[in-house]
Amino acid sequence: QVRLVESGGGLVQPGGSLRLSCAASGFSFKSYTMNWVRQAPGKGLEWVSSINNGGTSPTYVDSVKGRFSIFRDNAKSTLYLQMNSLKPEDTAVYYCTWRPSTTTSYRGQGTQVTVSS
Repeated sequence: QVRLVESGGGLVQPGGSLRLSCAASGFSFKSYTMNWVRQAPGKGLEWVSSINNGGTSPTYVDSVKGRFSIFRDNAKSTLYLQMNSLKPEDTAVYYCTWRPSTTTSYRGQGTQVTVSS
């Protein structure tokens, strides 16, 4: 059974930092690209970042480049998102996702990130 459990969200002031974690189980984590997506209030899902199975090729949406860093620990089957210089527009529910095929996708329950003074 595939499980993705996100944690690390919270309330932070603009300019602050958070580190999100996603504990994965039920599949061969080390073999797959993993992703972070987010959903802001009243908006659709937005892709944020991806990282290949080896952790050597991260990619980011333009709006977070230079502020967010994605990385993974394959030994712990855990995906991370380090978020620095947070802005109010980063407020969203953040999900980690796994796409084993073009027609199948899994995501966790999400973790709320709120950036506000």
